[in-house]
Amino acid sequence: MSTIPALGLLLLVVMVLVGGKQGALSFLSLLLNFVFLFAAIVLVSLHFSPIVVTLIFGIVILAVTIFLGNDDEVTTQTAFFASILVMLVLLALILPVEHWASVQGFGMEDSDDLEGMSLLIGIKFMQVSIVTAVFSTLGAIAEAAMAISAGLAEIVQQQPKIATKQLFYDGITVGKQIIGTTFNTLFFGFFGGFLGLFIWYVDLHYSLGQFLNNKIFDAEILMVLFSLISVILTVPMTTWVMTRRIHHVRKNKRAN
Repeated sequence: MSTIPALGLLLLVVMVLVGGKQGALSFLSLLLNFVFLFAAIVLVSLHFSPIVVTLIFGIVILAVTIFLGNDDEVTTQTAFFASILVMLVLLALILPVEHWASVQGFGMEDSDDLEGMSLLIGIKFMQVSIVTAVFSTLGAIAEAAMAISAGLAEIVQQQPKIATKQLFYDGITVGKQIIGTTFNTLFFGFFGGFLGLFIWYVDLHYSLGQFLNNKIFDAEILMVLFSLISVILTVPMTTWVMTRRIHHVRKNKRAN
C-alpha cells in the first residue's frame, strides 16, 4: 500500500472512531467531492462553459458537504441557502478582480516544467483561474456557514422566545470568533504550502518589488483573500437567513 492510500485509510479510521456514523458520512462527502471536482475538470477540458460548470458543481459540492456533515434540518438548510448566496456574491467579485489582476496562466518559475508542452489547449486561462478561485473558497464557506448555523440553532433551542434582533447580534458575535480562527488557518495553510517557493525567491535574490509582483505569489494571495472575504460574507449572510427563517416560522405559528 502506498503512502496516500495508507493515510486515507488512517483518516477514515480516525474519523469513524471520533465521529462514528457522522464521521463516516463526512469521509464519504470528501470522496464524493473529489469525484465532482474531477468531473468539473473534465467538463471544462471538453469546452463546456467554465462559469456554468462552476455554478452547477459548486452548488452540488456545497450540498454534499453540508447535508452529509449534519443531520439537523434547520442547521443544514440554513447553511446551504446562505452558502449559495455567498458563492454567487463571491463569483460576482471574482470575475472583475481576476480580470484586473491578470494573474492567470503560469509564471517564469514554471518554465522548466512546461518545456516541450503546448499551451494551446483551447481554453482561456482567465476562465480557468475563475473556476479555481471559486472552488478554493467552497470549503471555507461551508465550514463557516455550518458553524454559525449550528450555533444559532442551539441558541434558539435553549431560548425559543429569543428576539430576532438579539439572535442576529448573537450570530455576529459567534461569527467574529470564527473569523479570527479561520484567518489564521488560511494564512498558515498558505504559508506552509508555499514555504519552498518562498525559499526559492530568497535564493534567487528577488527584490521586494519582484516578490510582490510575482504571478504565482499574487495568484495564491488572491485565493487566500477570496477565502477570507467569503468567510466574512458568510457570517452576516447565515445569520440573516437564520433570523428570517425563525421569523417566518413564528409568523406561521401565530397565523395558525
